[in-house]
Amino acid sequence: MRYLIKNGMVIDPRNNVEGQLDILISDGKIEKVGKCLNGGVKEVIDAKGYIVAPGFIDMHTHLREPGREDEETVKTGARAAVKGGYTSVLAMPNTEPAVDSVEIVKKLKETVKKDSLANILIAGAITKGRAGKELVDFSGLKREGVTVFSDDGLSVEDGALLEEALKRARGEGALIIEHCEDLKLSAGGVVNKGFISTKMGLKGISKESEYERVRRDIEIAKSASYKIHIAHVSCKESADLIRKAKRAGVQVSAETCPHYFSLTEDCCVTYDTNTKMNPPLRAKEDVEAVREALRDGTIDAIATDHAPHTDAEKDVEFDFAPFGIIGLETALGLSVTGLVDKKILSWKELILKMSTNPAGILGLNKGSLKEGAIADIVIIDPDKEFIYKKDSIESKSKNSPFIGWKMNGVASFVFVSGKLIVKNGVIMG
Repeated sequence: MRYLIKNGMVIDPRNNVEGQLDILISDGKIEKVGKCLNGGVKEVIDAKGYIVAPGFIDMHTHLREPGREDEETVKTGARAAVKGGYTSVLAMPNTEPAVDSVEIVKKLKETVKKDSLANILIAGAITKGRAGKELVDFSGLKREGVTVFSDDGLSVEDGALLEEALKRARGEGALIIEHCEDLKLSAGGVVNKGFISTKMGLKGISKESEYERVRRDIEIAKSASYKIHIAHVSCKESADLIRKAKRAGVQVSAETCPHYFSLTEDCCVTYDTNTKMNPPLRAKEDVEAVREALRDGTIDAIATDHAPHTDAEKDVEFDFAPFGIIGLETALGLSVTGLVDKKILSWKELILKMSTNPAGILGLNKGSLKEGAIADIVIIDPDKEFIYKKDSIESKSKNSPFIGWKMNGVASFVFVSGKLIVKNGVIMG
């Protein structure tokens, strides 16, 4: 199938391309990038006034399958992904049961092949059952295509076990992603510890529970002489530690999520459980620090931590509601409105953090628009304004604090492996 994208502002950070160009897609790949391209094609897309970028890659998605298909499935999660401009997502392993064996990976791969509109990458757990006691079979899972390991939702409490996991990951050329939380410091907490938690009469989650674990994990990565990725950075101290470690040559990368640069803890005072997440929303100074860490490159990637929960699960007292919100369909709009429009990031820098850098961290041959590359492409209308409405959500769950928000930036067209999946903002099929 051949398509021609004409007159778009092509931005490809990996190849340092930024200019008005055409892209010819053929047989699932980018055949040609240049000016005034023509040729027999199925469809011509006039992208004048639009931004053409490598498809977004989410390093942190919860698809809930297997086990919690009432919250999300591979099928519904993939639809939410492509609606948001994502062509690839990393499915985290804190499912029921956890993705900790070859058998579970094989079954999940079958589901992905059958149901997904997007590229779904599967992360394996670091420890069996995510119990923090015994490492999984890294080699066996690697043979099934698993190259990322995380006990996400939990940190590996035993430092020696984490160091051994890093050494095994090094042997397999795999990546460890750490959820940095010291449960001895955070246990029972539901909001950021401080004035707001006191005002609400709720137990707080200290910043120390995050940044002291970040500090420990950086030291372990340094000792193991191998790379580590820090998930969902939420506070100033974590960003400072990561910045310092990078300058010292430690192999550490990091992500944050749109809610950590869009919302503060003040949002929680309404007791809306869609503002309850882990790590929690922090203070204004932390939001500003996260934005600065994105601007100066300390934080490499923007991930969603897309965490679906049913209305019934969230419609309880704040203490008892689960942590997390959906994010695949709002990440672009929040990033454009909160970062690009406010001149914190340029478009090139945003695409670097939503596509090129995630591809590099995950070791994927993606995040590029070079000739011969797989045609995973998003075409963005940068100025299109939209209101995020509950009845428009593709995700099976609707747990978002951003419903009713006005944002800029829409994924108008999305190609996955050269197939047109989203056209004029509508999913095809």
